[in-house]
Amino acid sequence: MPYIRHESLFTLQELYEMEQKDRFREVFSTIDIAPILRLVRKTSLYGAPIEVNYRAMVYSLIIRIVERIPTIKDLIKRLQHDILFRLDCGFMLSESIPSASSYSRLMRKISESHALEEMQQQLLEHAMAEGFITDDTVAIDATHIEARDQAPAKQEKEKPEPKKRGRKAKAEREAWLKQKQEEEEQKPIFEKEIAAQLHEPFNILRDQMPLDPQWGVKKNSDGKNVFWYGYKGHLAVGSQSQYILGAMLSSGSLNDGKAAIPLLKGMALQHPNFNIKYVTMDAGYDYEAIYKQIREADAHAVIAYNRRREPELVGFDEYFAPTCVREHSYRYDSYDPTYEILKYVRPKECASCPLAHDSLCQKVYKMKITTDLRKYTAPARGSKQWKEIAKRRSAVERVNAYLKEFFQLNNVRHRTGQKAKVHLNLVTLVYNCMKLACDRLSRQLQERAA
Repeated sequence: MPYIRHESLFTLQELYEMEQKDRFREVFSTIDIAPILRLVRKTSLYGAPIEVNYRAMVYSLIIRIVERIPTIKDLIKRLQHDILFRLDCGFMLSESIPSASSYSRLMRKISESHALEEMQQQLLEHAMAEGFITDDTVAIDATHIEARDQAPAKQEKEKPEPKKRGRKAKAEREAWLKQKQEEEEQKPIFEKEIAAQLHEPFNILRDQMPLDPQWGVKKNSDGKNVFWYGYKGHLAVGSQSQYILGAMLSSGSLNDGKAAIPLLKGMALQHPNFNIKYVTMDAGYDYEAIYKQIREADAHAVIAYNRRREPELVGFDEYFAPTCVREHSYRYDSYDPTYEILKYVRPKECASCPLAHDSLCQKVYKMKITTDLRKYTAPARGSKQWKEIAKRRSAVERVNAYLKEFFQLNNVRHRTGQKAKVHLNLVTLVYNCMKLACDRLSRQLQERAA
């Protein structure tokens, strides 16, 4: 029996089994905390000296996620009573441990900047340069995050005045339409239609994202509605490497589809040299504007179709493939990227069909995907290749489960949405740090074994 040599992979569990000092060193080696230190550095020679070890404070915040320490108070207690933990985080024995207020002020400064996003971008660039991120498919999905506080008491709304019955006069209708148009223009970008996001830059979409905790609703696996009060975390994950390529926080009431275009624009802006071929999502993202944004990124959308009370198309099957006279579906053959055309060939049933040589049945059927971006995608809906790509969406669901079970994503200890956003960015940053550390250790093991 031949001996088969398998590649040795360094897993997250093995990283946790390392000694504490070595584990912390591997995690810290993947990250550059200079963007945060620039926020707290002294800008003048005058004034009192800085008495807080901010570098060690930042490292301790990272280790709080790694070691699954639930609160800042518990972190401070461990720093006070565990000398080795204190030294491994970067604090000197002669230094005093910062108070909870000092940590709160540091979190406030981080929340007022984009330092964590800058650190995340640098880390992903290192992972791409080292060849750990080579994905051609990105999966996007949202997950619910519960707020720390309970929902406020429901306030009863005043009953609106009854509408005037009958048709409006011409002048009155024109004034009413003008008023509606002005109200629509004054709405925030995330209260408008999703198509309005296509012409807005990423910075505006990121800054105007609603962050207040709100009631959210979703359907579980049994088809029943589940309610929660809090936020939504929106992730873009590489389907093969499972690195988090983009992350955003929003109010729990925001439609999932309204966060897809900001994620796609953020990836294009922060990683211009990272090219993807496919973007896969569930039926909650089936909006034409999202297809247009993916098309602008020179990629193809693999999104489950959401029938919104649309009538059945005559001459087409459930996947919008053309059918013959006897209602057999044409088979997807290929895609021509030059002319953006899907090619369908005759069904298998034509071999024994008496109308095979009749003029009613054509041999080849071609469809341009720009006819309807939702219905016609490359590869074609229902094809074997389309189904294989759609299965890769499980990567983002898997990462969501990892973040909640091992990285305290659902343990928000802040009262404001701005600081809850810091919590999400810190959790995703630590996840990518540990992922990069494991990949580097795996490569070292492979090089030693070679």
